Amino acid sequence: MKDEKEKLHTGELYLPTDKAIFDRQLALLDKLHQYNSTRPSDLERRTSLLKEMFAEFGEGSYVEIPFHANFGGAHCHFGKYVYANFNLTCVDDTHIYVGDYTMIGPGVILATASHPILPELREKGYQYNMPIHIGRGCWLGAGVIVMPGVKVGDGTVIGAGSVVTHDIPAGVVAVGTPCRVLREIGERDREFYFKDKRINYDEII
Repeated sequence: MKDEKEKLHTGELYLPTDKAIFDRQLALLDKLHQYNSTRPSDLERRTSLLKEMFAEFGEGSYVEIPFHANFGGAHCHFGKYVYANFNLTCVDDTHIYVGDYTMIGPGVILATASHPILPELREKGYQYNMPIHIGRGCWLGAGVIVMPGVKVGDGTVIGAGSVVTHDIPAGVVAVGTPCRVLREIGERDREFYFKDKRINYDEII
């Protein structure tokens, strides 16, 4: 029979109040507190802490303060040059994967944890977790919520305020609650970056 800690990453129902889970979580949250207490100018210290806190933290990545995470980022896997704006919340009770060059707007929530619909199970405190996968080169707009078990494909843009309840394919713009594909990213996006604002490729480094 599995202990409760083993069930964190299996999708099974478990009790998050288990002592082994709770004790580890408190220690990780102490490290998160250290990170959120750093000065804005102390970039080396911030980078060092993020590499300690995260399961993986790629070159050039950065997370603005305040950062919130159930397990202090211990189950977060960030690729290279990921940027997360203020108030990112990672409900990282199980693994969250974010691909290289992805941008995360302010107030985004990546939630892997959930609770059963049956009230009797919730009264007993049961929970289950499903991993989240965000692809390479994505952009999650301000206030996006990504629900447990969701995968977002490479290069996709999720519009501000969207609630992503199911998988979104690569190379699209998706918006709304629940989030739906609005259109594919196409040739017009190579010419215009915002409405009628043209991209000046002569000035692009």
